[in-house]
Amino acid sequence: MIGRLNTTAMDCPQPRQTARFYQALLGGTLTPEEEDADWIDLDDPSGRRILSFQRAEDYVAPTWPDNSVPLQMHIDIRVAGYDESEPTIFAAGGRLLDDSDEHPNFRVYADPIGRPFCLVLS
Repeated sequence: MIGRLNTTAMDCPQPRQTARFYQALLGGTLTPEEEDADWIDLDDPSGRRILSFQRAEDYVAPTWPDNSVPLQMHIDIRVAGYDESEPTIFAAGGRLLDDSDEHPNFRVYADPIGRPFCLVLS
């Protein structure tokens, strides 16, 4: 082992707005506080950095599931249930992409800029 993971950085056109979406889902704090910062970190409630958001002016959302614009990465969020979690996602600007019975242990959503992520049942 040479070290430990510091963060997972995600490209986005507006780092503060994208960071606020994930903060609504995961809690924690955002730094720095400047609205127009090109890089925003999200630390979980214990203070551990979990995600970072960097400005990408030419960001193009993935076109899941057809992959004409590749997904490149996504995050999974473990939850106790969908009914308790979905209202927060929708209120923060996310949307449901797939709740197929073929995979009852996870559902696919998109954040406000179109990046897919999953809720996974604990």
